[in-house]
Amino acid sequence: MADAILAGDVGGTKSHLGLYRHDGRALALVRDETYPTHEFGSVEEIAAQFLGANHGVRAACFGVPGLVIRGRSHATNLPSMAIDQESIARSLGGVPTRIVNDLVATAYGMIHLDPSEFATLQRGAIDATGFNRAVIAAGTGLGEAALIAVADGRFIPISSEGGHADFAPRGDEQVELLRYLARKFGHVTFERVCSGPGLVNIYRFLTETGGVNEPAWLTEQLTGDGAPAAISKAALQKTDPVCVHAHEVFVDVYGAEASNLALKVGAWGGVYLGGGIAPKILPALQDGRFLRSFGDKGRMSEALAKIDIKVSLNPAAALAGAARLAAELI
Repeated sequence: MADAILAGDVGGTKSHLGLYRHDGRALALVRDETYPTHEFGSVEEIAAQFLGANHGVRAACFGVPGLVIRGRSHATNLPSMAIDQESIARSLGGVPTRIVNDLVATAYGMIHLDPSEFATLQRGAIDATGFNRAVIAAGTGLGEAALIAVADGRFIPISSEGGHADFAPRGDEQVELLRYLARKFGHVTFERVCSGPGLVNIYRFLTETGGVNEPAWLTEQLTGDGAPAAISKAALQKTDPVCVHAHEVFVDVYGAEASNLALKVGAWGGVYLGGGIAPKILPALQDGRFLRSFGDKGRMSEALAKIDIKVSLNPAAALAGAARLAAELI
């Protein structure tokens, strides 16, 4: 396909690749596939599997879960996979190629989603025109990015590694959680708490420090990558009180860090929640706990209460953002 663009959202758990048709004005998804990331040794291998033989593209962009410096990334949640922009470009026949932090791709995708693809947690009372926006996404890790407002209503996505900033506990229980995690990991980041593995860390803290006897049916489910989903399911269905409590702590921390990010980047234009977890736990985000935590910022509480807060319901936002960034290379 002469007008094809390759886009990828490479995650710590799975990688989502898409082939788009680009006619110079609009992008249209032709096909997409999802692969278990750890079954591959490189992004090049994933792309080759997706494209097959004799399939050229005009440009490519991949969002990757880690710091990108001068076209290279050693993704935090993919320690065995070195990701190099030039190497990927060569494997694709030398076409213009870019790798970006996955939250840059997510952020760029957010501004192009349809309003129907969001759930609103808080309706803004500020004219968002000309103001920055923030994107925070809990999944395998915790990603954070900013959308900096520039002229003509455009935005420049700015990456960060904010998920690796020091965890700031709120209240006695979270102080004890910090101490528990410090003994286990040494340095405790927000990602150690506000992510899929972070939810498991919270649950383990509550069971181990509370002397809780875990039910046998739950023990069977708390294995491997499925543990966070099992805890969330038990919390949402209220079938286990410790899972409910773990979920409450998770949502509280998520709300607090979302407002931390909003304050740091001046996101009076709004806050987007992306990633795989938020849409799956939407009822827990809508019950008021998230907003109470988000707004609990003392003298800034009144301003934060006026910010628009939305949850992306489109799991392919990062892929769409990567596709648009690839189109800009042509």
